[in-house]
Amino acid sequence: MELDKNGTFVGRVWLSEEKGPILVTVRAGVVFDITTKEAPTMRDLLEMDDPVAFVRARQGRAICALTEVLSVAPRASEAPRLLAPCDLQAIKACGVTFARSMLERVIEERAAGNPDLASKIRERVTVLVGDSLRDLKAGSPEAAKVKEALIEEGVWSQYLEVGIGPDAEVFTKGQVMSAVGYGDEVGLHPISRWNNPEPEIVLTVDSKGRVKGATLGNDVNLRDVEGRSALLLGKAKDNNASCALGPFIRLFDESYTIDDVRHADLDLRIEGEDGYVLKGRSSMKEISRDPLDLVSQTIGTHHQYPDGFMLFMGTLFAPVDDRDVPGQGFTHKLGDVVTISNAQLGSLFNTVRLSTECSPWTFGTSHLMRNLAARQLI
Repeated sequence: MELDKNGTFVGRVWLSEEKGPILVTVRAGVVFDITTKEAPTMRDLLEMDDPVAFVRARQGRAICALTEVLSVAPRASEAPRLLAPCDLQAIKACGVTFARSMLERVIEERAAGNPDLASKIRERVTVLVGDSLRDLKAGSPEAAKVKEALIEEGVWSQYLEVGIGPDAEVFTKGQVMSAVGYGDEVGLHPISRWNNPEPEIVLTVDSKGRVKGATLGNDVNLRDVEGRSALLLGKAKDNNASCALGPFIRLFDESYTIDDVRHADLDLRIEGEDGYVLKGRSSMKEISRDPLDLVSQTIGTHHQYPDGFMLFMGTLFAPVDDRDVPGQGFTHKLGDVVTISNAQLGSLFNTVRLSTECSPWTFGTSHLMRNLAARQLI
């Protein structure tokens, strides 16, 4: 993987000699430590009015080649390794923001989490709805008319409400400090039998609601669990290692802006140990709500985030091709390798395991504060 040489990239690396994380940037294929008392955490860096200027002015200390932290070969325990690029930020997510994935949520609900019923329900819903939702602006008068028509047809759903209604679905994807990074394992709760990756662009937003950059994310999704009941969303979304972010945050500068996010395409590749390969794509051009609208629905006078937040914006990707059993569509198998790529943000690489088998989450906010204090950074 190569990073755009014109971009300003920042991230976090675990350094064994520090017994904790450092802030890094990448220059000419080399990873530099830019941790300072002014910016001991990613939160502090992103709260600056001009984080790009800070990163460019900081000479830093060369740590290793970029290829070393991006290596997927078994790494020595003492080697530098990439972490999720966020630290103290809340991890939020918006769901049902694309027409195609919105219909799949309706199908999950109608199937009550049973993949055997998905195919027939998909056929009926597609006949009734077709592509009529694709060009709708969520919350518009036109969307309200479609809602009335769908109610009359008996297919109205809570997922359609947040998909084309005025209010976006915003939920907590994971706890602060819980996300895994590039090269780590991602976890499936062992009760799930119908699940998939969700390739997404994730915005980095500061405490004032200013979008400072973006990264890639995998919002691991348990279709059967959420399909049984929307009240199980927390169980479906927030498990050990179920949230992956990285490899780096690309800061907004003269080479990369929110308009690049609006027009971004994401490629997905899943490779199974059984030789199975699935390729998919998600295009931000088809999102039904503008990224900045999603930000404003998350933060404002109604809700503050003093340490900022990471915001998953949903995905167009909804795998429906059968992997094994006809009519059941796609589901993960343990050992699947998931790669999410974007030309401007790089690639996020993870291997699928059970959440009970992934490395336990042991380094939390209190551990970070004690580590920074011991290093005299706070």
